[in-house]
Amino acid sequence: MIALFSLALCVLSASLGVSIAAVALPAFAADFAVPMAGAQWVVLAYLLATTVASVLAGRLGDVLGRREVLLAGIALFAVASLAAALAPGFGALIAARAAQGVGAAVLMALPLSFVPDIVAPERTGRAMGLLGSVSAFGTALGPSAGGLVLAEFGWRAVFLVLVPLGVLAFALALRLPRETASRSGGLDLPGTLALGLTLAAYALATTLGAPWLLLPAALGLVAFLWIETHAAAPLLPPALLREPGLAAALAMSTLVATVMMSTLVVGPFYLTTGLGLGAATMGLVMAVGPATAALSGIPAGRVTDRLGPALTLRLGLLVSLGGTIALASLPPLLGTPGYILALMMLTPGFQLFFAANSTAVMAEVDPARKGLVSGLLNLSRNLGFITGAAVLGAVFAAASGPTPEAMATGLGATFGTAAALLLLALVLGAASRTRQRTV
Repeated sequence: MIALFSLALCVLSASLGVSIAAVALPAFAADFAVPMAGAQWVVLAYLLATTVASVLAGRLGDVLGRREVLLAGIALFAVASLAAALAPGFGALIAARAAQGVGAAVLMALPLSFVPDIVAPERTGRAMGLLGSVSAFGTALGPSAGGLVLAEFGWRAVFLVLVPLGVLAFALALRLPRETASRSGGLDLPGTLALGLTLAAYALATTLGAPWLLLPAALGLVAFLWIETHAAAPLLPPALLREPGLAAALAMSTLVATVMMSTLVVGPFYLTTGLGLGAATMGLVMAVGPATAALSGIPAGRVTDRLGPALTLRLGLLVSLGGTIALASLPPLLGTPGYILALMMLTPGFQLFFAANSTAVMAEVDPARKGLVSGLLNLSRNLGFITGAAVLGAVFAAASGPTPEAMATGLGATFGTAAALLLLALVLGAASRTRQRTV
């Protein structure tokens, strides 16, 4: 139990790291005399570093030992949190946040890989559900906890409170088992550099609204794939993605994460303009999603253990699909209660999917590649979050307008698109099962 608690604390720290800082953006802008667009880099630097470092973190775990790399990641996260709290200038703050994001990549990527080692197979789903609940709880807790700390002690304390969490996580992670698997192979530095530049270009293209960066991202992806086919010890062996089920699992994870992010991007605009809610009420309604996710993660894990990952995964996608249809149709009819009801339908579906998907993938992976595959799962979610903010945010902006009626049209278009993405995930899952049976 102590080992599992240490993994949960790692996930909590990483999820708090992004959400707790968002509430302090106006304070950063005022203290460092930078525009709000510049202050947003306090959040963007963390997200970009986490996304770019996810796969490398997993690979390092396989090469150097997952326990040792996790301990190093926790230490980096804690030290970077302290550096952010003591930052003398805006540039130093951004650098500290980037380092914190690299540490967070380790904290998010490796915990999944330890679950099969410390939990009995029949309880794996519950452990995955617990980690999902903790992640959602951290995301939900961050804005409220950050607001309280900011009001009482200033923005530096927002980062300072993460330091004792890191120290405790480090102490508990010492109880994690050491691996006995072979650590053969080395680091693919050219492939790592190509993948890092590709992910950075894609993330910047979507977060900054710079579509011209998609061309370098595409070229970088081609270069990365070429390097991996010729590398002696590739970062991402091409044969790995040809294994039955893994490529589909990663693609489905990206699609579901894309839909997840749409609720956070569209919600504030629709609730304030479409339903006329004030800021305080809007915040309470927005908290329903993360709160429901936090409460449904462990039950989702229990369902996974009872029904099996394959059936639970399909169930999660179907529940999520019903939730997107509800979000597209109920709020214009029922107002705020309809929006809340739809969120409470949608979010448990996400938790069912992620618990089942993570359980299925980690149960079948080669022990020598647990870290890498865990990092790939984390990367797929991050890419989905980035894509959801950009693509579904753009769909809503294009389809909506300044009136409540136009906002309702935008809501329907956005979650109609989200429903199509979930249908695609169902098709990918069905095709993957057919391929696995054939193989």
